[in-house]
This record gives sequence, structure tokens and C-alpha cells, in this order.
Amino acid sequence: MIGSYVTALVYAALVYAVWRVGDELRRRRHDAAIQQQLAMFAPAAAAAHHDPKQLLVWYPLAQTSRKLFPDAFKALDAAAAGGTFPFTKEHLKAAHARCTTDWLAWERAHDAEYAVKAAEVQDQIDRAQASPLLRTRLAAIEQQKLERYQHRYEEYIKTAKALAAFTD
Repeated sequence: MIGSYVTALVYAALVYAVWRVGDELRRRRHDAAIQQQLAMFAPAAAAAHHDPKQLLVWYPLAQTSRKLFPDAFKALDAAAAGGTFPFTKEHLKAAHARCTTDWLAWERAHDAEYAVKAAEVQDQIDRAQASPLLRTRLAAIEQQKLERYQHRYEEYIKTAKALAAFTD
């Protein structure tokens, strides 16, 4: 009777030890998953803060990682004081606003740059009695201005729409 009691105690101790080891391994895997997500997305958050277009790559990757490591992201979200790690809705809205601000600043600079170029050629036209070469140069400047504007505007619209879609 005492032998079976000892066997039961040894068996219980062994089960408890295995359970504790398994629990510790699960905790370490969970901690490692959290550290991996921090290591991956902390630099991404900084990059997106400086360049909103970075979100076009990092946000979908974060959403995929969120699906693959839900427990790690729950812990990270909780640590972020109610925010969504690594990008909150506020981050996305701020990136959209920054993208728009950058576009408007570029647009003003672009207009000013080409106004100067066109004015220089127009001045030469006025002084040289409108040579065909100068008129062609003026038309080329206007065409270049339009092409650069269209290219940049297309890029802005794609970025702005994508950022807006992320907030939905």
C-alpha cells in the first residue's frame, strides 16, 4: 500500500514537473513572439512617421502578422495603452494628413520652379523678337511641368487612397 502511494506521488510529481516545463516553454515562446514583433515593427513605425508611403508596405504586413500571432499582438496592444500596435488609427490619419501636406508643399514648389523657368524663356522671347527655338523651348518647359505634375499627382492619389482605405 505504501509502495503504491509512493508510486502515485512520484507519478504526480512527474506530471507536475512536465506541466511546469511545458508551461515555461509556452511562456518563453509567447515572450519571443512579442520580442520578434517589437523588433520588426518598431523601426517600421519610425520609418512610417518620417515617410507616410512606408505604411503602404508595413501596414498590410502588420495585419498579416496580427493574424499569425494574435496572442503576441493582444499583449502588445494592451501595453500600448489601448492603442493598436504598431499603427493606431490616429497614426494612419496623421500619415494621410502628412501625405496631403507634403503634396501641397510640393505642388507650390513645382509651380514656382516652372514659373521661373517659363519667365526666363519668355523674357528671352520678348528681347529676341520671338524666335521659333525659344517658343519651342517655352512649350517644352510647359510640357515638362505638366508631365512631372501628372506623375506626382498620380503617386499622391494612390498613396492617399491606400492610406484612407487602411482607416476604414
